[in-house]
Amino acid sequence: MEYLLVLGSYLIGSIPFGLVLGKVAGVDVRAAGSGNIGATNVARLVGKKLGGLTLVCDALKAILPMLVAAWLLEHDSRRELWVALCGGAAFLGHLYPLYLRFRGGKGVATALGIFLYLAPVAAVIDLLIFVGVVYNWGYVSLGSLTAALMLPGLVWLLTGSLSKSVLALAIGVLIWVKHRDNIVRLMQHEEKSWRKDTPDQDDHDQR
Repeated sequence: MEYLLVLGSYLIGSIPFGLVLGKVAGVDVRAAGSGNIGATNVARLVGKKLGGLTLVCDALKAILPMLVAAWLLEHDSRRELWVALCGGAAFLGHLYPLYLRFRGGKGVATALGIFLYLAPVAAVIDLLIFVGVVYNWGYVSLGSLTAALMLPGLVWLLTGSLSKSVLALAIGVLIWVKHRDNIVRLMQHEEKSWRKDTPDQDDHDQR
């Protein structure tokens, strides 16, 4: 049953909520803006409300499989490990979704969902770090990279759990890998600032 739970978590994580919500608004988010299916691109293209809804859905698609796994494996001695694996599988589903030929998002919202469940205090602190970086410098990608860098240490310090800390490290590395183009643009001072990105401006840029 444990392996079926992990597989199910991957399939749920593969659901491209950003793409679905974008199409509801009449926009294929893969063909506009950054081309990413995550909350940031959705917000830029069709507005902050749908962007926020995308973020919530991308977080919940990690939380719900872990809740189910924790419930079904209540008496399993390796419950913590399997729940963490289900969270990791949902994260991989978002990054490499079966339904989109393994071309997915960057995983920040899904990672937030995972650690709001596994290590809520660490997740809240990391979220505050993300908000602080974005507020001060205006780059969502820089906030994401900073939060991913800080996450493993926060999880280890606040939980002492090896499985959770290893998962945080793996997720942090994958977030950096998925942001490699953003890293190049940040180094070349070509990254878009969130303060300058509005739906109207992006719509104009795409015409």
